[in-house]
Amino acid sequence: MTRRIAIVEDEPAIRENYTDVLRKQGYDVAAYANRLEALAAFRTRLPDLAVIDIGLADDVDGGFALCRELRALSATLPIIFLSARDSDFDVVSGLRLGADDYLTKDVSLPHLNARIAALFRRSDLFAAPHASEDVLQRGPLELDLKRLSAHWNGRKIELTLTEFWMVHSLAKYPGHVKDRDSLMRDASIVVDDSTITSHIKRIRKKFLAVDATFGCIAMVYGMGYRWNAEGE
Repeated sequence: MTRRIAIVEDEPAIRENYTDVLRKQGYDVAAYANRLEALAAFRTRLPDLAVIDIGLADDVDGGFALCRELRALSATLPIIFLSARDSDFDVVSGLRLGADDYLTKDVSLPHLNARIAALFRRSDLFAAPHASEDVLQRGPLELDLKRLSAHWNGRKIELTLTEFWMVHSLAKYPGHVKDRDSLMRDASIVVDDSTITSHIKRIRKKFLAVDATFGCIAMVYGMGYRWNAEGE
């Protein structure tokens, strides 16, 4: 089945360029000029992946709002921000809202295609795990690799794909330190250290929201992170 990608971009020339390039790669592309148009379409049919600009015409942070709304519709749908804005504040804000990747518009089209393909490969890996790996259980933690769902003491944790993969990477081998390169590789992302830190903070916050005593993700100074088996 052909993958459907949504492009939300207010500049007509840029929107048409991305649409044309992605269609040539074999994707079904739906393009939208503003947040309200895109949101109405998403409520009818979700895409398989969304590429969103932040500034949408007069709606300066419309992309951020759309990401929040789209994430409420699906916790796992891959979302990429593609924006001219390159400040650390914007990057961190986008990732905190649940985006899986953040690229600036000076990125080459082959690079954009590669990042999209990487997110789809990751989705495929989760969609068809080996039978023995369907569920990962670590004390109160349960990760269902077919449903892409996470539970802590029976309560669901709404993780994005990137967050889910990071938790899986850490929890699969409790006590083993995962450096940032390992976490990026396991989550199929290429970001800087501060972005990894933002993802970890967001993951912790979600677990703490259902269990104030959660402390299984430990930072190992100068090395990375590990899943603390003592917290089970």
